[in-house]
Amino acid sequence: MSYTAEPKQQDTNIKVPLISKIAYGMGDVGCNFSWMFVGNFLMIFYTDVCGISMAAVSLLMLVSRFWDAINDPVIGSLRDRTRSRGVRCRPWLLFGAPATAVVLVLTFWAHPTWSDSAKSLYMYITYCVLVLGYTCVNIPYGTLCGTLTQNIEERAKINTSRSVCAMIAINIINIITLPLISAFGGDNAARGYLLVTVLYGGIFTLCHWFCFAKTKEVVQPPERKKVSLKKQLDAALQNKPYLIALAGQVLFGVTLYGRNADLLYYFKYVEGNENLFTIYSMILIVPSILGAAAFPFVFEKLGNKGHTASLFAAGTGVSLIALYFFSAVSSPIPFYTFAALSQFFFCGFNTAIYAIVPDCVEYGEWKTGVRNDGFQYAFVSLGSKLGMAIGTSALAGVLSTLSFAPNQVQNAAVQNAMHYAFSLLPGVLWLITAIVLFFYRISKRSYNQIMSELNAKKTG
Repeated sequence: MSYTAEPKQQDTNIKVPLISKIAYGMGDVGCNFSWMFVGNFLMIFYTDVCGISMAAVSLLMLVSRFWDAINDPVIGSLRDRTRSRGVRCRPWLLFGAPATAVVLVLTFWAHPTWSDSAKSLYMYITYCVLVLGYTCVNIPYGTLCGTLTQNIEERAKINTSRSVCAMIAINIINIITLPLISAFGGDNAARGYLLVTVLYGGIFTLCHWFCFAKTKEVVQPPERKKVSLKKQLDAALQNKPYLIALAGQVLFGVTLYGRNADLLYYFKYVEGNENLFTIYSMILIVPSILGAAAFPFVFEKLGNKGHTASLFAAGTGVSLIALYFFSAVSSPIPFYTFAALSQFFFCGFNTAIYAIVPDCVEYGEWKTGVRNDGFQYAFVSLGSKLGMAIGTSALAGVLSTLSFAPNQVQNAAVQNAMHYAFSLLPGVLWLITAIVLFFYRISKRSYNQIMSELNAKKTG
């Protein structure tokens, strides 16, 4: 395939300024003050504050994924077609973030006095619109990394910044949310959740505006005729490294969001004290930062991002399986030791998995002649959300079947299910993820060869 060369070829194999790396990382701070807040707190908000049945929540998580299956590829394709003075990703952050923040607030606006059917309808509408809004921001944000540079080492550093910022944000959210809900709402948890969400929606917006202002897109796809969705899908299916990364992302979503949804339930109903969740989160701050920061060093040694992710996934799995045998109350030292180890490995993996996708885009362009950053990232996003649906709906479905009752002492079967979902089951899934990603084959050497051939085509 021939490419139309620009009159003046722009250098895309560049070092990214530190402020841009920080700004890109702050984008994921904003993402987590929305989506991770949703993942960790929305389910228990629905059941224990709104009074919505666990069965209804389980059905919501499944139904909403059909909606995702439609809007994620569409938004990804629209992102690929966005052209505003050579800028393709950043306008979505500027306009999408405040709109999504408003919907986030509406999602956490409880109406406990409404009828069950009215509460369920409100839940479905607000959650599905929130998912659409988040997609409009997160897909362009995710693809932005690949437009900042085509230097593989710089991309690793950019994603390290992203992961470090994300892990700090996640731990801050987990530490401050329950105290803030109590401080803002007192005995009125519904009011507490609403005011906290207003604060988090503001942070979400400001972080994405900062990312918009301090990043610069330099990598542009070659000018060519519009590519149909079918052709883009065919190109993605020929991209084996991308398919492996996608499979890893689905498993990642199942494990991460299923476990995160269970965290508060575990500490509240198994350990008997939901305030232990805050202590748990405080202990994980340092290993979170160290794990995310360790990625570039491990990648430098292994020379393969997939193998790096596989190593971190295996460490996470082994640590979580060990964690199953200890309790925060009766055996706190080994409990928090293995919790810290699992968090270290998890944060290394989190950095690695997102660093893989931009390289798969380059491979796909080299293999098929089709460059579709947004489309590919859309399916990564969809894979993550599909995993989230499986993880959270399975948890909710099992708890509903076992007769979960909010704000009461749970039966032994419910407690056991919460315990399994906290450590043993995700540990096994992490080991499976490690096996899948071991087969990723784009090394540093092969990537640089791919980029040399692509640049030769573009300038030839």
